Amino acid sequence: MVPGVSTLPDASPGRLPEWAGRNYVLLTAATVVTNLGTHGALIATTWAVFESGGDAGDAGLVAMARFLPLVLFLLIGGAVADRVPRHRVMVAANVLNCVSQAVFAALVLTGEAQIWQMMVLTGLCGTGQAFFNPAAEGMLLSTVTGEQASRAFAVYRMAMHGAAIGGAALGGALVAFVGPGWVLVIDAVAFALAGGLRAFLDVSGIPDRAPGGGLFADLRDGWQEFVGRPWLWSIVAQFSVVVGLIGAVEAVFGPMVARDELGGARPWGIALAAYGAGTVAGAVLMTRWKPRRMLFVGTLCVFPIALPSAALAVPLDVVGLIAAMFVSGVAIEVFGVSWMTTMHQEIPEEKLSRVSAYDWFGSTALLPLTTALAGPAESAFGRSEALWGAAALMTLVTALVLLVPDVRNMTRRPHSGKTDGTPPVPETALSGTVAGAAGSPDAEGALRRNG
Repeated sequence: MVPGVSTLPDASPGRLPEWAGRNYVLLTAATVVTNLGTHGALIATTWAVFESGGDAGDAGLVAMARFLPLVLFLLIGGAVADRVPRHRVMVAANVLNCVSQAVFAALVLTGEAQIWQMMVLTGLCGTGQAFFNPAAEGMLLSTVTGEQASRAFAVYRMAMHGAAIGGAALGGALVAFVGPGWVLVIDAVAFALAGGLRAFLDVSGIPDRAPGGGLFADLRDGWQEFVGRPWLWSIVAQFSVVVGLIGAVEAVFGPMVARDELGGARPWGIALAAYGAGTVAGAVLMTRWKPRRMLFVGTLCVFPIALPSAALAVPLDVVGLIAAMFVSGVAIEVFGVSWMTTMHQEIPEEKLSRVSAYDWFGSTALLPLTTALAGPAESAFGRSEALWGAAALMTLVTALVLLVPDVRNMTRRPHSGKTDGTPPVPETALSGTVAGAAGSPDAEGALRRNG
């Protein structure tokens, strides 16, 4: 038997494992539905800009319009999700996304869509995301308990990314054959279905939260939790750069390279599907593998995220790009599950959404800037040079995070159950360098990505 790898089944054939309760199943099903629509819609949005006569700069502006409200409203969304039932916040956000995507689809199908209209509608979609993301993450982390938390997170993310494969591949094909408008229609319908599923979530088992001192007091409390954990704020700062660069590559540079060098939307959709396949493979791996030093292993797996940028900079042919995207997907999923497990282990339940909001806020803070500057960067430095610079910067900030002791030394505890609302004391705080010398920690986490 390989150390750290479980070979025991979770449940007998035909039965769901113990950790897959009603809320978990509903959350997973709803996420599958939304990912099928959203990953196709991301491709459709860029091609809608191109079909309206827009260029790389216009595509960057539309992407910026989605990310700017996401950044502006994330902290408020996190505080709201820790004050009112999280499932209500999620359903309201789904309704907003459904309406905005339906209007967007109607404009594209009638040939009336203008750049400013696309910016407004994608901005509304980003606003919905800002309230949805902290509520959804808090709900998921509150739903899962016990020793199998990391496996539950891995299976959830496996389903999520499996849907992303189908959504990206189907979206790329539909954009090529029927145009972006119908892909946006599918996304609007997906949000409606997912909102219906999330309306049936049961929050009766989640402990009542004590009344806070107001919205700003809640935000201040969440900030204290955030800055008091060096492993947390250092990795969020790292991903502020990494996610910002990924956003520019996926929203602007990738589609442009695909259009000019690879033959159009369909190869780019296949490449995104390969990334999704990699994340599924990584999630399968993490259902069995529980590395002891979870953040250390997870951070090492962030380095391959630079591969797609390098592949586009060359540019490699479709096969080479698919390989780079697949490896990147596997690696980031190892980090993703480790990150979620770390958050589940270290953060009190009643503060999960607020801390998650600071995580999302920091991780997405540069997205509006990087996507807006993608077009000017291409003009100033050249497309290949800009992509090589993105790959180098991702590598540099990831190397710097490894200097943080908690990232290298935090270890996985046998059971992360928190019954009194207080965060458990990390092993590294108890045993200092001894824990690191003895083999130290592990966990499993999550890249914010585009959800």
